[in-house]
Amino acid sequence: MTVPILAYHQIAVPPSRKAPYRSMVVHPEAFHRQMEWLKRLGIQGMTLREAMPYVRGEKSGRVAAITFDDSYANVYENALPVLQEFGFTATNFVVVNQIGGSNVWDTPISVAHAPCMSVEQLRHWHSLGHEVGSHTLDHVRLPRLPMEEARRQITHSRELLEDLLDEGISSFCFPYGDETPLDRVLTYEAGYSAATTTRRGRARSADDPFGLPRATIRRNDSWMHFVKKCILG
Repeated sequence: MTVPILAYHQIAVPPSRKAPYRSMVVHPEAFHRQMEWLKRLGIQGMTLREAMPYVRGEKSGRVAAITFDDSYANVYENALPVLQEFGFTATNFVVVNQIGGSNVWDTPISVAHAPCMSVEQLRHWHSLGHEVGSHTLDHVRLPRLPMEEARRQITHSRELLEDLLDEGISSFCFPYGDETPLDRVLTYEAGYSAATTTRRGRARSADDPFGLPRATIRRNDSWMHFVKKCILG
């Protein structure tokens, strides 16, 4: 059995055509239509944590993990009500030192400023049954760091989120999809159960749980393209 892990970033009205990484901003109306398609296809949207038994082959059924990178406030504002409407849950990967801040890691590449979720929004997200995972402390490229700093980014972010939510954190997402075998080991040693990359494909039992592939959903994906990503990977 294979499981699609859908990767989103911002859910908002896309910026002007010349804006960098415009494709990573999915219009709220498009997101609503995509969740409708999941429902029509009989696919249950769920958190990465909930989906892992299906990935491992311990459970069977038509499911998709829904994930959001960077913990944008517009995900809370525009995606959360839709998830609630359809009875889906999702995983939100948090840049811990930017809780209540913004996407400062994008400043060097001129991506427009976008606020990140506040402590209160994250706690509300969590209280509704959605998952919070780590995206490091500072949205860093882990392979470029000394090992001890990479370890701190992976481990301390988990510790801070656990203190914030009073719950174990089991899911991790490698920023930019950048990772090495060492980074996977550090993630395992930090106590996570799974980690996602930007490698394309559907997750299956033979995959390393600390190197799971995903299907990135983009602004200009047609309904047919979205369905193909859900069914074919």
